[in-house]
Amino acid sequence: MVNDVLKDLEGGIAKAFDSLKRELGKVRTGRANLAILDGVRVDYYGTMTPLNQVASCSTPDARLIVIKPWEKKLCPQIEDAVRKADLGINPSSDGELVRLPIPALTEERRRDLTKVVKRMGEDAKVAIRNQRREANDMLKEYQAAGEITEDDQTQGEKKVQVVIDNGIKKVDEILTKKEAEIMEV
Repeated sequence: MVNDVLKDLEGGIAKAFDSLKRELGKVRTGRANLAILDGVRVDYYGTMTPLNQVASCSTPDARLIVIKPWEKKLCPQIEDAVRKADLGINPSSDGELVRLPIPALTEERRRDLTKVVKRMGEDAKVAIRNQRREANDMLKEYQAAGEITEDDQTQGEKKVQVVIDNGIKKVDEILTKKEAEIMEV
């Protein structure tokens, strides 16, 4: 029973990591990263469609994203969608390609982004702590139902805490790496 609780806990923590990494990928670091386009949707014949389903995206260099629509007439819709996404990027088009030049970040903007990243990290830590509460509640329920002994519950809670501490340490490592990436000029 304790092992089942630990497996569930590790699965929940893995989901928190995935969510954090996905959110951090959307933070612009001054370097071209296709993940910032994940939330962009284009009006494709009346249907809001993800950008990667109507065009191919690439990064030919560190400060440029190039979008090549599969239908040339989609260039204006793609430009409009990127502007509406409020990414801080001004798209330009030549009728065949849409270019997104990534501007260099100012020192002030870098500091603001590190605050955003820290907030995302804190949200991930809260999610992990919620997983701890749920795991401990499950252990208490098992103990109350007589499925595990009180000693097993105590040992299980200690193991849960070790898993949680490792998860929070890993979140801190991820945040430190992302902050260094943002502050890098």
